Amino acid sequence: MAFYCYLIGSLAYLLITVLLLISWRGNLKGRWLIAACITMMVWAGGIALQDRYGLLNAPLVWTLEVLHTYVWLVFLNRLLTRNGVGQDKGKSGYIFRRGEIFALMLVAYVWLSYYLESSFPFLFRPLYQLLGHLALVVIGLVLVEQYYRNAKVDQRWKIKFLCFALGGLFVFEFYLYSEAVLFLQVREDLWLARGIVAAMMAPLIVVSAARNPDWSMDIFISRQVVFHSTALLGSGTYLLLMATAGYYIKYYGGEWGAVLQIVFFVGAFLVLGMVLFSGLIRSKLRMFLAANFFKNAYDYREEWFRLIATLSVNNGFSMEQRVILALGQMVESPGGVLWTRENGRFIPRARHGDTGINIAEIDGNDPMIRFLQERETVVNFQEMLLIPEIYDGLNKPAWIEPYKQAWLLIPLWRNPGAIDGLVLLAKSPTFATWNREISEMLKTTSWLAASYLALEESAGALAEARQFEGFNRLSAFVIHDLKNLIAQLSLVVRNASKHQDNPEFMKDAIKTVEHAVDKMNSLMAQLRNSGSEAAAVTFDLREILTEVVEARKRQVPAPLCEAGATPLIVRANRQRLASALEHVIHNGQDAAEKQGKVLIRLRAELEKGLASVEIEDNGCGMSEEFIRTRLFKPFDTTKGLTGMGIGAYESREYARSLGGDLLVKSEPGKGSRFYFKIPLAKGVSQAYFSSH
Repeated sequence: MAFYCYLIGSLAYLLITVLLLISWRGNLKGRWLIAACITMMVWAGGIALQDRYGLLNAPLVWTLEVLHTYVWLVFLNRLLTRNGVGQDKGKSGYIFRRGEIFALMLVAYVWLSYYLESSFPFLFRPLYQLLGHLALVVIGLVLVEQYYRNAKVDQRWKIKFLCFALGGLFVFEFYLYSEAVLFLQVREDLWLARGIVAAMMAPLIVVSAARNPDWSMDIFISRQVVFHSTALLGSGTYLLLMATAGYYIKYYGGEWGAVLQIVFFVGAFLVLGMVLFSGLIRSKLRMFLAANFFKNAYDYREEWFRLIATLSVNNGFSMEQRVILALGQMVESPGGVLWTRENGRFIPRARHGDTGINIAEIDGNDPMIRFLQERETVVNFQEMLLIPEIYDGLNKPAWIEPYKQAWLLIPLWRNPGAIDGLVLLAKSPTFATWNREISEMLKTTSWLAASYLALEESAGALAEARQFEGFNRLSAFVIHDLKNLIAQLSLVVRNASKHQDNPEFMKDAIKTVEHAVDKMNSLMAQLRNSGSEAAAVTFDLREILTEVVEARKRQVPAPLCEAGATPLIVRANRQRLASALEHVIHNGQDAAEKQGKVLIRLRAELEKGLASVEIEDNGCGMSEEFIRTRLFKPFDTTKGLTGMGIGAYESREYARSLGGDLLVKSEPGKGSRFYFKIPLAKGVSQAYFSSH
């Protein structure tokens, strides 16, 4: 039994030692704390091994007994020393030096007694050794008292758990050795329990180390772990007490004992379930742990992650509702209302939860709004009633008076001095603590929430602007195509008076008009939002290329086409692809002028799954800088008033929308080559081309 009890103590201090070593930053006080924990680990482990295997002799065991007390005296002395180096000349330093002397004398006495007790029995008696241990423990108690007494009142919360731990450990050992002095024998049950008692003090030491950064111990204790561990420990203690009570009910209950025991257990489990799932109890437990074990009311890392997740994740709520939810979670509010400023008034935009608050709008010149703008704070209406002087005598607004559940009014800021919104939270049934830290946390959070609202509004405005941009871009493309159609029809009109009696002219004119009608119908379809995907069809690229070349032969130089005999199947909007090809061919004709030439070649790039349309002209060519900076820049043209500068841009954008591209190679004076890269339709393989 002693083996397991002291093994638990050794493992507890092993865990603490590892934690302290990881977080230690080299401070002298921290060094002695680590040394004390290591000594406690070795002490408990040594006694456990001695009980099980008998590896240690008696002087070594009693030496460990002295050391596990002495290291705590050293640590307390370092804490009592002002600068952490050297010894204080005051009362505490004097007491510590007496403790050092007792410790050295006691160790020497233990070893001398082991070898000389039989020769000098009147000098080496167990009573003297027990009195030495008792004196050492008393010195420890005095140092704990001095440390707590000399600490400033506002700093005692940092050290109270260390004082509880060491004071409890020294009191227990004082009782153990006092009884041993009286009866000249160490009581066995006290000796066995001491290992677990020492382990129970370990968590209190860790909490104190976390609360004292001047020890250079940057220890992080998860609030969730503490909360759940405390709840589990409390539940276990409750069940143990209930089991004990149930046993006595059955034992003393007579013939009704078994029935009463069952009824008692059912009621006990029911009460436990109600307590565990009670929001009020859980909230009070959190507040108790925050007030007694942690410096701050919030774990700011966890709160910030939760806040960002609530505001960022679209869980079916609007952004305004998510803002109410995020602020309400910080104070456990069941819901609230959000207003935004519009034309000098605050208009309700969203509500979350069943708050029963129904305020239509708030005047921007209301005294409460002016107070918020001047003070930049959070208004607590309960605090306003209890401590009105904090609010400079400001009365509770008439528009909030009918709603007794109204609790916190939080302004939303984007810029200092200008409130962009308000959030009114309903009273929490569980949250009872209110202080400046919570107020500042809500104020800081409101800035972040306001920025998310601003981003949401900006995203909406940007989406609307993009819709207009798309419409404007489509309009530009339509105007560009209409310009080309007008040019074709104008040519027909100009030549009609000369060639109206020529049947071939009339036949060609009708074909031109028919082409213009088809083109305008296609433009109308685009204006009705018939996108390229909705109008995409599968066809042979040779067919559309032949049609475009035939249409462009009306202008000199007439283009020549080498389409080959192999079908190249693509999937696209037939009319838009034809328009893109026609734009590039038309530009090539303009660049080559009447005496030049335009040659079109169609090839398959099977390894890339592309069809390539090469459009070559022997015109004036273009510089590399012009291609890079101006060729595909929309509304940049070299044709003066006759051009719009979007033909090349539209052609490349559509090729890219299909998964292809439009590439250019050109040199000044050597002409240009445009390469349309258009993906082949899915399922078209090399075997298909081999069969053709």
